[in-house]
Amino acid sequence: MLLAASPTTQAKIDPEVAAKLGNALTPVGAEKKANVSGSIPAWDGQVVETMDKEGFLKNPFQQDKPLYVVNSKNINQYSDVLTEGHKALIKAFPDSYKIPVYKTRRTTVYSTELYEKAKLDAVAAELANNGNGVVNFKGNVPFPVPANGLEVYWNHINRFKGGSMQWGSILAPVQTSGSYSLIKVQDKLVWPDYLLDSGGFNADNLLYFYTRKVTAPARMTGNVQLVREPLDHIKEARGAWVYNAGQRRVRRAPTIAYDGPAFASEGMRTSDNIDMFNGSPDRYNMKLLGKKEMLIPYNAYQVASRDLKYSDIIKKGHINQEYVRYELHRVWVVEATLKEGERHIYAKRVFYVDEDTWQIAHVDHYDERGNLWRVGEGYMAFFSKPMMSWYSLGTLYDLIARRYFVDWLMNEESKPIDFSRAARSRDFTPSSLRRSGR
Repeated sequence: MLLAASPTTQAKIDPEVAAKLGNALTPVGAEKKANVSGSIPAWDGQVVETMDKEGFLKNPFQQDKPLYVVNSKNINQYSDVLTEGHKALIKAFPDSYKIPVYKTRRTTVYSTELYEKAKLDAVAAELANNGNGVVNFKGNVPFPVPANGLEVYWNHINRFKGGSMQWGSILAPVQTSGSYSLIKVQDKLVWPDYLLDSGGFNADNLLYFYTRKVTAPARMTGNVQLVREPLDHIKEARGAWVYNAGQRRVRRAPTIAYDGPAFASEGMRTSDNIDMFNGSPDRYNMKLLGKKEMLIPYNAYQVASRDLKYSDIIKKGHINQEYVRYELHRVWVVEATLKEGERHIYAKRVFYVDEDTWQIAHVDHYDERGNLWRVGEGYMAFFSKPMMSWYSLGTLYDLIARRYFVDWLMNEESKPIDFSRAARSRDFTPSSLRRSGR
């Protein structure tokens, strides 16, 4: 690995370095060329159609077969390209957990507008407040040529996710016995630029609005969460509210941050586990360990197939590994260590960020004794409309309790993600929660 320091502030990069964007580097900062062996191909910028007529994901690579499968018998052969979390999962479930590895396909492509903004941001964007915010940027990749771990983290936080999204999906806390309950939710995620009106919000320090409403089971129906996410959490704390249907009241929810229990997760993950890692980075020292070739979940279309039932995917111990796809990709590796005097149930996190998407693909979580505790995976999928990369599935495994949480299941849902839904500022106020949950 190429080691790099983690300064709290970072000067703008040299224009000569920024000039590599679109040439030696992709427009968002990944290496264009193939690796030495050719197992990671060169990026060609071609758009692959990944969505059917209804707007659901489809698998454009159905003809692909695994090149090889990593399991308990050959794990030592592939140790260099496995995370510690992968090794622990294979050890925990030696008879069932495996990693099917397919041909690497670099499918991520963004719009020309986003590429142009990335080039401008490369020479203008800066970290603010000791790395707890970003200023002087217009697009979704403020640091296409990162110099430290904080810049990599902010690229993940700011990456393009459609602008305005609304969808219904299933969450499932899975117990040690393999039993589980399905929690149905409706989510909205909207960036300020995609609102029909400004609503008087401070757009200079506003990243996005997010709501989650529980629609099943009956005991949880009507509970709603609202988050106004700032760009700089030191300048302005996250705004969070919850409507409790049983109490019929809206209350502020300051615990929806850091290691506070995540909404509708039955205590099986923290608030900052959502989207693999989110929120203010101020409790951690983030060290950039460099770039490395690793196996990560990628082009995960089969696991999103509408031919599958939720019971086909959710199994005892872990999801059904028959339907997942791993590929060899270059990733940025960042080690986040809890600062002295700060508190969090995760004393250390090591996360792996795909160079093409700036999306976290895998996170290893360690407890205060230094033991690997939880393993998170985000199963990347490219959405050809509106040209963005996100997750078709997410998992968080508890290696100690042998439980896990699975998120973003849509196989049996009747409607796809809606990227065209218009939103107004009044949809993201505390009073809107009461109307929504009623």
